[in-house]
Amino acid sequence: MMKAILNQLFEHKPLTKEQATDVIHRIAGGGCNQSQIAAFLAVYMLRPITVSELEGFRDALLGLCLKIDLSDFETIDLCGTGGDSKNTFNISTLASFVTAGAGVKVAKHGNYGVSSISGSSNVMEFLGYRFTNKEEVLKQQLDRSGICFMHAPLFHPAMKMVAPVRKELGMRTFFNMLGPLVNPSFPNYQLTGVFNLELSRLYHYLLQQTERSFLLVHSLDGYDELSLTAGFKLISRAKEELLFPADIGLPSYTQAELAGGETMEESAKLFLKILNGQGTPAQNDVVCANAGLAIQCVSSERSIPDAVALARESLLSKKAYTVFKKLLEHEYTV
Repeated sequence: MMKAILNQLFEHKPLTKEQATDVIHRIAGGGCNQSQIAAFLAVYMLRPITVSELEGFRDALLGLCLKIDLSDFETIDLCGTGGDSKNTFNISTLASFVTAGAGVKVAKHGNYGVSSISGSSNVMEFLGYRFTNKEEVLKQQLDRSGICFMHAPLFHPAMKMVAPVRKELGMRTFFNMLGPLVNPSFPNYQLTGVFNLELSRLYHYLLQQTERSFLLVHSLDGYDELSLTAGFKLISRAKEELLFPADIGLPSYTQAELAGGETMEESAKLFLKILNGQGTPAQNDVVCANAGLAIQCVSSERSIPDAVALARESLLSKKAYTVFKKLLEHEYTV
């Protein structure tokens, strides 16, 4: 079966939604060897993914995943695609804590970095967070600290199976595109950064099929978040806008000012420095801009500048840092 699928792809023929779903089921069930998985992933490094393929992959992952019921909470996920090769510090993870510090419940979906030194799971693990897929523990975390963190391989068997191949390849694959679409808790709201405009169109189509409120953001110079280094596209269910940092009351910055650490230790040190409100103006503003979008997504009556101001208060008053400390220090029980 997998040989036939690979031959079809090598002949430049796209998969149907049903075929895409079946392939993920086969991978998750251990029905493909490492070489077949690598060849399969490589196809989508060479050509764009179709909406039917992405939809099939998404449906398979959601059908197979360990589902988490957080319906007692109104949650948002801040999860970018990654894979923009910009080597920034952990913007979306920091923005998640700032958002939670502003009183918005966050159900963060994350994974290890593949094309970067420090993905969200890398930094959280390094700083002492213990991954869990126990629903009661995640609920306790949300109730006590306002945030919970879901490490994708604990919830998605297919992601666990492809993880070694992704790590060896060290390059962006279509699993980067899937991460923000397959949060196992099915949050009410979603802020997602995407690394190119073509992908934002696919996301827009797929997210419109859900009931959640969402914002898609893409910085025109290639960041999968609001970077403040260029104009950015902001896409919701209702409209699409081209905005610039000045439109939301913030200055522009250079790409060099958003650089992350060169090692895991440097990345973690920088993470804590920013979370303590001791970042540079560029670092603080970028984190608050993304947290502001998340706050505005949940409270659509607010303007983006007002939401950014709430985010800034959360960061500089150390409410965000308090959320982080509560999440890591409390002993959660089942």
